[in-house]
Amino acid sequence: MAGAIIENMSTKKLVIVGVILLLFQAFSFMVGGLIAPSPTTAVHYLATKCVDQVKHHQSTKWFMPWGPNQCKKIRDFDEATDKKIEANNIVFAVHIPLPNKEMSPWFQFMLVILQFDIAFKMYNQIEDGALATIDVGLAYRDDTLSEWTEMAHSVEQRKLSCNFTTTKTYENEGRYYECDLLPFMELGNVAHKYYLLNIRLPVKERKKINMGIGEIKDIRLVGIHQNGGFTKVWFAMKTFLTPSILIIMVWYWRRITLMTRPPVLLEKVIFALGLCMTFINIPVEWFSVGFNWTWMLLFGDIRQGIFYAMLLSFWIIFCGEHLMDQMERNHFSVYWKQVGPIVFGSFCLFIFDMCERGVQLKNPFYSIWASDVGTELAMAFIIVAGICACLYFLFLCFMVFQVFRNISGKRSSLPAMSKARRLHYEGLIFRFKFLMLVTLTCAAMTVIFFIISQLNVLHWKNENKYYTVQVNSAFFTGIYGMWNLYVFAIMFLYAPSHKRYGDEQSSGDAGASGEDIQLTTTITHVDGPTEIYKMTGKEAQE
Repeated sequence: MAGAIIENMSTKKLVIVGVILLLFQAFSFMVGGLIAPSPTTAVHYLATKCVDQVKHHQSTKWFMPWGPNQCKKIRDFDEATDKKIEANNIVFAVHIPLPNKEMSPWFQFMLVILQFDIAFKMYNQIEDGALATIDVGLAYRDDTLSEWTEMAHSVEQRKLSCNFTTTKTYENEGRYYECDLLPFMELGNVAHKYYLLNIRLPVKERKKINMGIGEIKDIRLVGIHQNGGFTKVWFAMKTFLTPSILIIMVWYWRRITLMTRPPVLLEKVIFALGLCMTFINIPVEWFSVGFNWTWMLLFGDIRQGIFYAMLLSFWIIFCGEHLMDQMERNHFSVYWKQVGPIVFGSFCLFIFDMCERGVQLKNPFYSIWASDVGTELAMAFIIVAGICACLYFLFLCFMVFQVFRNISGKRSSLPAMSKARRLHYEGLIFRFKFLMLVTLTCAAMTVIFFIISQLNVLHWKNENKYYTVQVNSAFFTGIYGMWNLYVFAIMFLYAPSHKRYGDEQSSGDAGASGEDIQLTTTITHVDGPTEIYKMTGKEAQE
């Protein structure tokens, strides 16, 4: 009879496996640090002021800032005043990308942030709680000769948050307010080569539309998209890792089904973790290069959320199964108090994501950050999620401490055993403790990655410099590689072994071999997959 691979494989082979996994982990960091470029690129655009000479605006007419069919332009609003051009006839035009460049499906997504350049005037100051009403249209085309095709059109409102740092006097007229960046647009796919934005700021005095917003001089946009080189490296990693995890998962479950006993809860959860890892690995993003699938960004968030929920639940069950006695363990219902909040939190994050990116499938200009209530809810949601992640890690540390204390209680009886059996148990305890420390390290890195990801969302709101924030590519590829290697290691080490520990010892100690065989056979025992699993259950019961 045999135990799990983690307890029956020789120390030499285990060290070799550990070194190989460590080399792959280092390689995953090096791929991002040495091969892949930075994950995102920020491009700055200054809107061109075009003049709509038609009295009644035509929604089908598009204004190009440059090129052979460029619009009639003005330099500033003083020129518009001299030529008696009304504000309603001025269109801010932005072509994405810059001249002589093309967008690409490899960019995956495009986030656009808006900033107003507003000059201070004593007679036209920004009122408290001022709202800017923006009439914006988005069009696309795939060559420089064809007509523009409308992609989206919306009338949006953005609350201005501006601060004038000097004294408001006539001498300081013409100085600019310091205004926060505003969320403007987000596309879940970059399927076309050229995009055109036409922005109007309609003025209606009777309805007080765009009144009290100051003297707007210019509109600046910042376009953020994923680097094509990083996307290719990311897709390559997914393509390589998918069959690796799939093969080890099939191999693991085949070994489980060959046993005479039914699989226990821990083995089922390990298999479920492998399924979730495979689900997030499958490189369906390849299709986004050839198809205009705008929902890929939302689908990626859903896959990430499912994996987070499964990984966090697995760690709870993994530790809990080594804490409970034989009567309590192997029942999923026992963990509802721990797993329930994880599932609920993941569901809340899903609802939050649907409230923004779900709506953006129809209206890319929608943003939950556009209103005060939405901003407060979104910030509270993200901050609470970060705090909960930290509390989860502390709770996991406490559970690991309890497991170690549980094992230490059993370890006190080792001196009374025979030498061969004592050495075997000491080796099992060391291997298990090492695996638990690796688990804690993986959990810590996961929590750090989650918090940094959330901070990236908040940073542009709080620091006004969102587009300068970039997480190094090595961190992305390293964490992603770590998850795959950890899942691979768990399925490999907890798979049933065909090696017989008792047979190995019989040649050295024939008199004690019968006792050793009886006490170290675990994989076919009803108690569970490993000797440590059975031992901790007995200790908890005692």
